[in-house]
Amino acid sequence: MSSNYTKIFSGNSLLGNRIIAELKEAGIEAVVKNQGESARLAGFGNTMTGHIDLEVHQDELEKAMVIVNACTQEV
Repeated sequence: MSSNYTKIFSGNSLLGNRIIAELKEAGIEAVVKNQGESARLAGFGNTMTGHIDLEVHQDELEKAMVIVNACTQEV
């Protein structure tokens, strides 16, 4: 099964949320995967607090990576 989405970031949710805001400003919608929150909501233990993955559609990958690189270099 192939996906049209590519992971562009994996890490701290604070930085991830900043990247999400910058992507939205550029008109790019990111898919946010938060395994820790999903586990918590399902009633399981949560070992990945504050960790998220971001994915974008392959058509927007180049533009999104410029934003991710700019955000991660400033930290």
